[in-house]
Amino acid sequence: MSAAGKPTAPTPSRRRPRQSRARHTALALQQAFVQLLVERDYGRITIREIVLVAGTSLGSFYDYFASKEDLARVCLHLRSKALLAALHEAIEAHRGRPLAELVEAMLHSQIAAHQGAGREWGAHYLLERHLSGAEAYRKMYQRFVDEWTTGFAAASDLPDPLPVPAQEAAAVCQAILYGLIAHRHLSRPEHPDLPALEHQASLALQAYLHTALAGGD
Repeated sequence: MSAAGKPTAPTPSRRRPRQSRARHTALALQQAFVQLLVERDYGRITIREIVLVAGTSLGSFYDYFASKEDLARVCLHLRSKALLAALHEAIEAHRGRPLAELVEAMLHSQIAAHQGAGREWGAHYLLERHLSGAEAYRKMYQRFVDEWTTGFAAASDLPDPLPVPAQEAAAVCQAILYGLIAHRHLSRPEHPDLPALEHQASLALQAYLHTALAGGD
């Protein structure tokens, strides 16, 4: 009761714990799915196996996901978003620096995000090819292209006017980086050799941008 003797309204203290438990369960299911995906083909994974590894129940699974495919799409989307966030953070941390330095930071952010999880990323890129819808794939890919465009604009030494449209150059950069990273993780998921990959990607990106944006010969 309050000091005046009137009953006080109960404090809604359970909503946050319920939300926390929901996030924990959903995350456990995602982690279990990725663990199984590393061990076997997508088609051989069952929902019962996923919930067993996650330590939850079939009922809990259907509280959060409509199907195994729904869970797989969520996992693909979240991993791509994590890469996008890393790219954005690298741009903001190096805003106002020369283009070459910005590009190196953006590249390193993507390589670092793959560190220590070669088999998981190999499974991710393989599943992406089989499961991502064309429209969803295009939308996510365009977000990366847009982030590259933002990175160009953040550079201190970008020529004005640009020799080529920024979106065109950004699309080429994303194609170079995505192609190299995805191929390496698909072909060598056990040992992707990220330092070598970063060096090769740097050579390709810097050479292209030196010609396309910086007016190199």
